Amino acid sequence: MLHRKTMDELNRMSAEEMREAEKHSIIVILDDIRSMHNVGSVFRTCDAFAAGALYLCGYTPLPPHRDIHKTALGATESVTWKHFSTTLEAIDHARALGYKVMAVEQAHNSIRLEQLNYNNEKIALVFGNEVSGVNEDALLAADGCIEIPQWGSKHSLNISVTVGVVLWEMVRGSGKS
Repeated sequence: MLHRKTMDELNRMSAEEMREAEKHSIIVILDDIRSMHNVGSVFRTCDAFAAGALYLCGYTPLPPHRDIHKTALGATESVTWKHFSTTLEAIDHARALGYKVMAVEQAHNSIRLEQLNYNNEKIALVFGNEVSGVNEDALLAADGCIEIPQWGSKHSLNISVTVGVVLWEMVRGSGKS
């Protein structure tokens, strides 16, 4: 018989404990995201997969805001985040910290997500605007592109879903429990 786990059984960390916990060497960079709900969802996903940091760029909404908090459910307190005026500034900052930068975009010569050989090295992932994707300057500044294979007619996923799919694929073999 299946039973839902209790909160005690889930053994969740407090926001403070999570801020101090060991993280994956992954920075998520959001490039001009419009929706506060998407931003909140990405905060939650970064918390769930222990991403090292979240960079909010350009006009991407910033906490504190009730619409971000509605979907983040406290993750704005557990995820390390910074705001940058431009995505290029965020990319430069990540590079200065020794991170390889990969845009998540449907582009020529992109690497299929399942073919990416991620071995826990420092990597910054740029996720683009809900309508226009990763801006051209950021795309050109990236070291490469990762693409999620898709078979439907829409040829795109919601940004919050995309972040979840990519982070899961990257961390699932990391051995972190």
